[in-house]
Amino acid sequence: MEAKRVINTKNLVVLALFIALSFVGSYIKIFGTIAFDSLPAFLAALLLGPGYGALTGFLGHLFTALTSGFPLSIPMHLAIAAAMAITMQGFGSIYKALRNKISVTGNLVITGITGLVLNGPVSLALSMCVMAILAGKDAALGLLAMLPALVLASAANVIISVLLFKVLEKVWGNFMQKGY
Repeated sequence: MEAKRVINTKNLVVLALFIALSFVGSYIKIFGTIAFDSLPAFLAALLLGPGYGALTGFLGHLFTALTSGFPLSIPMHLAIAAAMAITMQGFGSIYKALRNKISVTGNLVITGITGLVLNGPVSLALSMCVMAILAGKDAALGLLAMLPALVLASAANVIISVLLFKVLEKVWGNFMQKGY
């Protein structure tokens, strides 16, 4: 039986670090409001757990939207931030569910593909639904133009976070278990 994760000072400090990294990533824009804000959220979901990744992803998108001037409107960016939170929750949950059941590499491949699909086409579909409500069907269909850039950026964010996770995995476990 897995012990419940306790929210302690160390976890809060590390969460703040990931949120700060997400803010920095929000300035590294790929296309419009698509940036490297989700990389720390994907990494947080793997290292800290799905909930931490979800909070980091939610705030990360809001930072990117803020630094871009909320070009799609505040309600739209809140919906996108919620989609980011759902993405990170799903990404971290898949990793956690498959841990110790299949190889680490197999788990990371399946988890990575899940993250890419959730952060790309699924998030875009949710965003299109909200846009249709806010601005109409034609505006929602206009978001499809973002799909190639969104998938490319999602792939970059997922791949880099998985590679960083592989590098940090053993060191991270030791760090979190010790009372630094």
